Amino acid sequence: MKLTQKIRDAFSEDGILSQNIKGFRPRTAQIEMAQAVGNAVKFATPAVIEAGTGTGKTFAYLVPALLSGKKTIVSTGSKNLQDQLFNRDLPTIQKALKYKGKVALLKGRANYLCLERLDQVTAMGVLGDKSVLADLSKVRKWQTSTQTGDLSDCITIAEDSPILPQLVSTTESCLGSDCPNYKECYVVQARRRAMEADVVVVNHHLFCADMAVKESGFGELIPNAELVIFDEAHQLPDIASQYFGQSLTSRQLFDICKDSNIVYRSELKDLAQLGKASDHLQKVVQDFRLLMGEGAQRGNLRELLGNPKVVEGLNKLTETLDFLSEVVKKSLGRSETLDKIFERLAEAKNLLKKMSDTTVVGYCYWYEANGRSFGLHITPLTVADKFGEQLKNQQIGWVFTSATLEVGGKFDHFCQRLGIQNAEQLVLQSPFDYQTQSLLCVPRYLPDSNKAHTLTALGKLLQPVIEANKGRCFLLCTSYFMMRGLADFLREHSTLKVLLQGETSKSRLLEQFVKEPNSVLVATQSFWEGIDVRGDALSLVIIDKLPFTSPDEPLLKARMEDCKLQGGEPFNEIQIPEAVITLKQGVGRLIRDVTDRGVVIICDSRLVMRNYGATFLKSLPPSQRTRDLNKVVKFLAKKA
Repeated sequence: MKLTQKIRDAFSEDGILSQNIKGFRPRTAQIEMAQAVGNAVKFATPAVIEAGTGTGKTFAYLVPALLSGKKTIVSTGSKNLQDQLFNRDLPTIQKALKYKGKVALLKGRANYLCLERLDQVTAMGVLGDKSVLADLSKVRKWQTSTQTGDLSDCITIAEDSPILPQLVSTTESCLGSDCPNYKECYVVQARRRAMEADVVVVNHHLFCADMAVKESGFGELIPNAELVIFDEAHQLPDIASQYFGQSLTSRQLFDICKDSNIVYRSELKDLAQLGKASDHLQKVVQDFRLLMGEGAQRGNLRELLGNPKVVEGLNKLTETLDFLSEVVKKSLGRSETLDKIFERLAEAKNLLKKMSDTTVVGYCYWYEANGRSFGLHITPLTVADKFGEQLKNQQIGWVFTSATLEVGGKFDHFCQRLGIQNAEQLVLQSPFDYQTQSLLCVPRYLPDSNKAHTLTALGKLLQPVIEANKGRCFLLCTSYFMMRGLADFLREHSTLKVLLQGETSKSRLLEQFVKEPNSVLVATQSFWEGIDVRGDALSLVIIDKLPFTSPDEPLLKARMEDCKLQGGEPFNEIQIPEAVITLKQGVGRLIRDVTDRGVVIICDSRLVMRNYGATFLKSLPPSQRTRDLNKVVKFLAKKA
């Protein structure tokens, strides 16, 4: 039977999905998307699909993938979605379709326990805080029963426990097949399962790391694929550009110091000079961090290197790396770990040399610093050539899908960024009745932005509406300053429970929000997407202003300058499309189900006063619209 017919049968009223999955009902948009995925497999062509909330896109791509019998890679934007796909959606569909193929989950190596590191840390004692010892014993206990070594399954320790970085390997520090624990290695086993599987679930970071560096060991997986599906594909261009660039971080350098010390203290106790040289490097790295200024910093590396003190610090760093390298060189062949450290030092010196020469065009040179850590980065301004080449070289089905890809009815911005050509393009509207279920409000009399009193004025304007709705509100902000300010205002003037991003983990905050009636969650970036709160718990989403990225953000600034040089209009071609996609993600938090009802308030009069406001409005769901906050209160009251 042809794939098209198989898909039609599976999704039909009395088809295999309706018979085997409780509550499954066929939806027109879902079947349309499934057929587009089927065509991508059949004709080995790309498809770009925006599927509105409620389309059921996970089933729409997994069912054709499994029915086709082709080797498939599904890549997601986040580890959360990756786990949900693998543990919930895939098993449901496998069971319904009686699918006999093998499925596997593959994450980056930083997610798996490294047995060699565990042995070293146990033998050496823990570096750092003594409270970490308790976590170490919990990991050791868990290790005796785990099948996968995936540290996210070790629920007895916190996800940010300081022991974790000490127990995983990096591409640089891994001993590969020379490792005494190679046969039992969890990373090797996970890769083997992925190689043998018919469907592999990865995430964009892992996929791009592999595409950029074929030697990363996962490189043999992609060439075997016959269908690649990217969910949350709107995140892909930014993630890909990180991997086609290069970075040197303080963590890489501190790891070299730590590993050199471990070798000196455990294997080569006669090599006191190794201990001294690595301690000296650690101090020089810390001194270099201080040259970047206090607090969190992000900026242009070309400008930073205009400071003679920074150049002096960079030269000192190079000399110190050279010296440690000479010390290591004298003992090559005595320890596998030390031989690997020698290679890592050579790589770090090479990167440092590249960072110092900022004359190469087509790249953004930038740095970031936070607390004791820093990173120096070279990022390409576009990945269209590299990514597009991969699409051309591998004549297979490529599917890019997300709830937010088009801008003003077009996919040009997304396709240009990834070099996608001649793709089938599909916009599938959400099955929700936005006209009845939702209201969009851009209030009148908004305070001017960037004024000292904006925060208080906005707080006063919004507080009565939030209180009339008894909380049940997400207040999504475009900056940490607004987020903290509005949270402080509400805590001072309102009796509602105010939850603030960063005060506890994301999952815990969501749990509290759903459990506690009358609560307001005030958040920034990480709550604009991938959050699913259904029903009465959330009926009001407020966005403080249009989410334009700050034009001082180094990468954006460089892309804008490059666009200008090529005769383009950076505001129209880069800033507006990206702000539209982010805004659509934020607005998408409100209506998550056919029975949901609520209001989105966007506190930015540019939506109605500026010409480009029309592009934003055209890309948002077709809700009723008003500028009157009294109507908002009435609409919300009707629901109660």
